[in-house]
Amino acid sequence: MAGRIAASTMSGDGFAPAYAAFAALGLIWGSNFIFTKWAAVLISPEQIVLMRVLFGFVPLAIAGLAGGALHWKHIRYVHHFAVMSVLATAFYYIAFAKGTVLLLSSVAGMLSGAIPIFTFVTAMVFLRSEPINARSIGGTLLGFMGILLIARPWDPALGSVDPAGIGWMIAGSFSVGASFVYARRFISPLGLPPLALTTYQTGIALLALLVTTDLAGVGAVFADRRAWLGLVFGLGLCGTGLAYILYYRIVDRLGAVAASGVTYIPPVESLAIGALFVGEPVRWRDAAAMGLILFGVAVLQSARHARSQIDGCQT
Repeated sequence: MAGRIAASTMSGDGFAPAYAAFAALGLIWGSNFIFTKWAAVLISPEQIVLMRVLFGFVPLAIAGLAGGALHWKHIRYVHHFAVMSVLATAFYYIAFAKGTVLLLSSVAGMLSGAIPIFTFVTAMVFLRSEPINARSIGGTLLGFMGILLIARPWDPALGSVDPAGIGWMIAGSFSVGASFVYARRFISPLGLPPLALTTYQTGIALLALLVTTDLAGVGAVFADRRAWLGLVFGLGLCGTGLAYILYYRIVDRLGAVAASGVTYIPPVESLAIGALFVGEPVRWRDAAAMGLILFGVAVLQSARHARSQIDGCQT
């Protein structure tokens, strides 16, 4: 009986805000590729990531201190925060920035749809509680088919696809995909506020980037209003600070595999942005691919719900 009540609560009050966060995070991440492309004209990918993390961390730290979310007692979990700073911030951002520089922004965004594939594989190995079943497998494969149909690297109309760019996007996808699983297994059980988790994660990443990034010429980005606005507000405040508050909420509520379905939204959005702002072609296959992606998300989410209902009945 208690299990049924818990499942009912999660499917109602708990899941509604999580789905709102899911949609918001997908939209925020979908715009990151064009902002990166604008800034890359003036500064290096490493400098883009440094500035992005800086402008994401500062308001988070202020809000965390003012709201009392940060505590010295959390330092005992610093090893977990350090792992997340690499998987979900520093390396992930650098890999995607390098990939975006070498590819069309829409192609880079569409390739990011491989993230749930890596989340599924790592969850299958490390998270026995996740719904690894026919639905989750089918949802992941449907989404991946949609990504391939959109990206279609074999189509010369999209221009040449740089293998190095693809490699960086795959590396970044694996990194953030694994982070969903790590967060679910090690971070969510800590019960810490998302604001605190995000602040610690970005703060450690910022320290590492300050030590390893060449700062020469980094101020050049402020010569272009579009570039610095996209970097500060699009990539920093929203794409880093707000994004990871939403990230921890959906991982906690929906689970790693279902939450990683948020990464099916950016490919669709990046395709639309590429068409509107860069003039890249949109064909009937793109509409079909969007349908596959969204249906894959729905199947992944239904797998999570089905598992919750089974657990509730057994309890």
